[in-house]
Amino acid sequence: MSAYVIVNVDVLDEEAGLAYASVAQESVLDHGGRYLIAGSTPEPVEGVWNSSRVVVIEFPDMDRIQEWYGSPAYRRARKIREGKVGVGMLFVEGVPPEGFSVPDQVS
Repeated sequence: MSAYVIVNVDVLDEEAGLAYASVAQESVLDHGGRYLIAGSTPEPVEGVWNSSRVVVIEFPDMDRIQEWYGSPAYRRARKIREGKVGVGMLFVEGVPPEGFSVPDQVS
């Protein structure tokens, strides 16, 4: 089942942000990831959104995300961004192949 990395990004140092993005992108592609949204400015419509950019990356499965996140290449990217690019990140599995369904309401 596909799995996703969702990232809220705040770039504090543009040069470091570009260096981080370059190294991170290479590591993502090397691990079978595919960018669905990259660096777009979010338009909040409900709740509080505290980041200036958002990234969504699709991987074949959660195992591949874990391999990517722990890889030497992505550890290097994290070191580049340290203190210069604020990141909030989460991993989430997608909808199973049979699709999404809302459970019947319990009476």
